[in-house]
Amino acid sequence: MTAPNIAFIGLGTMGYPMAGHLVRAGLKVTGYNRTLSRAQQWQADYDGANIAGTPAEAARGADIVCLCVGNDEDLRQVTLGSDGVLETLTAGAILIDHTTASAAMARELDQACRARQAYFLDAPVSGGQQGAENGQLSIMCGGEEEVFNQALPTLNLYAKACNLMGPAGSGQLTKMVNQICVAGLVEALAEGVAFAQNAGLDAEKVFATISQGAASSWQMIHRHKTMLEDNFDHGFAVDWMRKDLDICLDEASRNGTPLPVTAQVNDFYREIQAMGGGRWDTSALLRRLTRNKPA
Repeated sequence: MTAPNIAFIGLGTMGYPMAGHLVRAGLKVTGYNRTLSRAQQWQADYDGANIAGTPAEAARGADIVCLCVGNDEDLRQVTLGSDGVLETLTAGAILIDHTTASAAMARELDQACRARQAYFLDAPVSGGQQGAENGQLSIMCGGEEEVFNQALPTLNLYAKACNLMGPAGSGQLTKMVNQICVAGLVEALAEGVAFAQNAGLDAEKVFATISQGAASSWQMIHRHKTMLEDNFDHGFAVDWMRKDLDICLDEASRNGTPLPVTAQVNDFYREIQAMGGGRWDTSALLRRLTRNKPA
């Protein structure tokens, strides 16, 4: 089977290494980023990479177009806007959206692709910057099985797990489940760290011990040390988590699911933004808990 030509729109924290894996696999990849200097740096870092001046230019002649941008509005701009991907997307091409966005946006893009006799997968990812850099992302997809199977060899170049969850929009709905679960876990971890410290325990020893038992989670294993160091200049930003949780809560209001913990944690993140921590890692929930602690 002939290797596909790829366009990758959005070379941010996640898209930069994801697109890089495709280049290193020997595929022909054309990248686009709104900030040109970022695209130029990506091209310099990955030998053989190409860049384009607009999403439409990047997508011209591509078999697969991947997107990894910020939110619904960004998606509309790079797909349906002037010089957007849909202006040049060819019949039979596959548009894969890795953005964490709304299920409604996924369905809108699915219909727009169908109008051009092209195909669509919503394929949000989990695993953070580290997962993207190591090619170890979990990808949850929505779309048609035949299209998913066609795209899978490409997706597997930066995935450790990739599953089809249902029709268009199902990938985004699954990512909402992921973020709902993560929100509660991070707050619980922050409370556990604060409690251990206030109780006079050796917190590092505490988490080295309990991370081997039933309380263990990815967040505990990968974040407790940086939390104890009061280091939050890394990882998944509070601003992005707020955006994701707003999407979750909006969808929950439509399908009738009460999300009291998610709503409360979202409010906690709103407080962290007010503290100037919009770019801090989501584990900064600990800093919110300890901000008024006496020296």
